[in-house]
Amino acid sequence: MNGFARYALYMVPEGEFYRKGADWLGWDSVLGQAATQPALDGLPQDARAITATPRKYGLHATIKPPFRLAPGCDATGLDKAARDVCAALAPVTLPALNIARLGSFIAAVPAQPSPDLQHLAAETVAAFEPFRAALTEAELARRRKSRLTPRQEALLTQWGYPYVMEEFRFHITLSGALPQPEAERTREILAAHFAPVLPEPVIIDSLCLMGEDQEGLFHLIHRYRLSG
Repeated sequence: MNGFARYALYMVPEGEFYRKGADWLGWDSVLGQAATQPALDGLPQDARAITATPRKYGLHATIKPPFRLAPGCDATGLDKAARDVCAALAPVTLPALNIARLGSFIAAVPAQPSPDLQHLAAETVAAFEPFRAALTEAELARRRKSRLTPRQEALLTQWGYPYVMEEFRFHITLSGALPQPEAERTREILAAHFAPVLPEPVIIDSLCLMGEDQEGLFHLIHRYRLSG
């Protein structure tokens, strides 16, 4: 549990969707090992190139974005807080996930908005804020390259990440940025590839504490069931 560069709280799927998604990305964060990527016909690039950006994170949806531990905090305290927070949060049920194009990348997203999911994410972000070290000037500058709105800038300043609270959009990333024609073709192929294993309904009944190793790869530390 100790010795990781950064920590995060993710929703990590389970079952067949996880297995197929981890294989697609080429990194299994649960087992902490590389996975064999499938060769899918018709892709505009090979799978390794398409997944280069999201691979190190593993198959997941970000709930509390990656953070360095604040001075005075340690992984033992983080683990205890995660147990307490997840014991107080209720599971969330989504009707389904769709494979969609979000700008230039592909992701699995909820078929319809969920206020309960927004609440879960907001509560988690706030609960773990005492453990987050302040961003460095370099980290702030890197985030600001994304042309943030005034509200996103305010969220970055307050919470260390611009896409939280009302700006949060649940998504399970499946690709890096792609040119528009390639993105649409990749979406079609991935929609067919994942169709047999996308759960209906989607029951989010756990959150996972993740750790980033010195090579930038994320590993599952512990899965906590939501029991509130």
